[in-house]
Amino acid sequence: MNTEKILTEVEKAIRELIDIVKPEPGSILLLGGSTSEIQGKEIGSATDLKLGKKIIKRVMKIMDESELYLAVQGCEHINRSLVIEKKCQQLYRFSEVNVIPQRHAGGAFSTEAFELYDNPVTVENMEADLGIDIGDALIGMHLKNVAVPVRLSIKEIGKAHLTAARTRLKLVGGVRAKYRDL
Repeated sequence: MNTEKILTEVEKAIRELIDIVKPEPGSILLLGGSTSEIQGKEIGSATDLKLGKKIIKRVMKIMDESELYLAVQGCEHINRSLVIEKKCQQLYRFSEVNVIPQRHAGGAFSTEAFELYDNPVTVENMEADLGIDIGDALIGMHLKNVAVPVRLSIKEIGKAHLTAARTRLKLVGGVRAKYRDL
C-alpha cells in the first residue's frame, strides 16, 4: 500500500468535488470512509489509525483553505454519529451525543478527527452540503435532501470504491412553478 499515493488521491478527489460544487464558505463537507476498504479488506476488519490520521490531516488542511467545516462519520457501532468542531455544532445547533470514537467503535477516520480537532464533539445527525464516501461507508443519511451524485475522475482510493455527492434545493410547486438555475 502506497500511503502517499492514497493521500494524493484523497486530496485530488476532495479538491475536484469542491471545484465542481463550489460550496459557500461555512458549508459542511461530510467524509465517511474505511481504512480497511482502502487496503482491500472488508469494512471494519483492518482499521489503520495511522492511515486514518494522515488522511484526516490532509482533508483538514483543504477544509481550512476552502473555509468549509468537516464532519467525519463514525461507523455503525456508534450509530454513524459524526465528529465535528464545537463551533460548527453551535452554529448549526446540532444535537450533541456522548461518545468518543475509538478503533473498534467509530473507525479510524472519526477516531483521528476526534483527536486532531481543536474542540471536538459528536453529533447524532446533520444535513451536510456535500460529501465523499471512501469504501461504501453509507454517508447518505447525513446529506441534505436532495443528494445528487457527482462523478469524479477518481473512482477508487486505494482499493476502496469512491462516491461523491452534492445536494440541491428541493423543487417544490408543480407545473405552474418556476425555478432558479442551480
